[in-house]
Amino acid sequence: MKVNEGLWDRIVRVILGIVLGYFGFFSMGGTGGIILGIVGLILLITGIVGFCPAYSLLGINTHKES
Repeated sequence: MKVNEGLWDRIVRVILGIVLGYFGFFSMGGTGGIILGIVGLILLITGIVGFCPAYSLLGINTHKES
C-alpha cells in the first residue's frame, strides 16, 4: 500500500474518526449509531495508516512527494 493521504487529510480523518466513533458507539443507539461508529472507525483506520482505498479507486492523491 502506498500512502495517498496528505498530513492534513490524515489529521482530519483521525479527529473526525474519533468523534464519530464516540458518538456512534457511546452516545447514540440503534442502527444509526452503529453505522456512524463504523464510519468513524473506517476514518480512524485510514487516517492512521495513510491509505484510502476509495482515493486509490478514484485516482486521488493528497500526499505530496518529498
